[in-house]
Amino acid sequence: MSILQQMMECGHERVCFHHDEDTGLRAIVAIHSTVLGNALGGTRRWHYSSETEALYDVLRLSEGMTYKAAAAGLSMGGAKSVVLLPGRGSPGNEAEARSLGRFVDTFSGNYIAAEDVGTTPQYVDWMAMETPHVMGGDRVSRGGDPSPFTAQGVVNAMKASLSHLGRPVDFAGLTVAIQGVGSVGQNVGRILVEQGAQIIVADISDQSTAMMAEKYDATVVSTEDILSIECDILSPCALGGVISASNVADLHCEILCGGANNILQDPDEDAATIHRRSILYAPDFIANAGGLIELAGLHLGMSRQELDERNSGIEETTLHVLDMTKEAISSHEAAVKFAMDRIALVKQEKVHAH
Repeated sequence: MSILQQMMECGHERVCFHHDEDTGLRAIVAIHSTVLGNALGGTRRWHYSSETEALYDVLRLSEGMTYKAAAAGLSMGGAKSVVLLPGRGSPGNEAEARSLGRFVDTFSGNYIAAEDVGTTPQYVDWMAMETPHVMGGDRVSRGGDPSPFTAQGVVNAMKASLSHLGRPVDFAGLTVAIQGVGSVGQNVGRILVEQGAQIIVADISDQSTAMMAEKYDATVVSTEDILSIECDILSPCALGGVISASNVADLHCEILCGGANNILQDPDEDAATIHRRSILYAPDFIANAGGLIELAGLHLGMSRQELDERNSGIEETTLHVLDMTKEAISSHEAAVKFAMDRIALVKQEKVHAH
């Protein structure tokens, strides 16, 4: 399938490829929708096995950002960018970041870059030396690390999931398995332990899991075992596509609710299968919207109080979407409908305004 066909299938507005000879930077920006406003989305630095894989990732991620912003009630569209690394773990440097900043600047604010896997507030600050259209830095840009806010939103979605199942909205005595304890996973673990939960963790970094064991008395298991471990809540907080047709049958949890984007490899099929297995899936783009709410909200001029209220609102939105699932094949389908309805409403208002 051609790139244009892929764009049309997913409903994208623009996909731009970029190469900078001086720094070797290879990047793709995908703008999915600007119906609700300028599109904010993170920059992911990753070593992809092919250009096709990178394109697939940026198309899926940017589409998810549209739904995430719409479902969160933000006046922002959805986009994402990826930097194709020459090897695993290639460190980011100022020259590369500034080159990416210049590329982002060519979109004149239609795309606002932010932090994602493989980037840091420092990297965002370097980008900000070349463009005002970034969020998530500490000194040149603003917003800082959005991970604690993403994590809080995930926990809020877990509360809605417990409520939907008629269980006490209380983590005391619950076991939560967290796959991936980077910035978001660590914060999810911290909040849950503070609220009485026991946590099981797995990560490719032994250093990260050792820290979680020492600090939060977490049980450490292998990355192979974490997804099939018996627990009340399974929380994937690493990369996407971890739940698929090949392992849905191995899930031993009551609730699936994580901080990762695109947790399901095939959202339509996998969410329906999960639903049939009576496992409650809190749609990822609603559960993990806390970081976007924080950065987009700051960009839109919201107060601290409003930002916190909107993050708390993730609980109510999740509960509403889970209740909608009675009329849908799955909670994913309900969540997409919820987001699309808001976009359609704004489109209609714009037509009437003209």
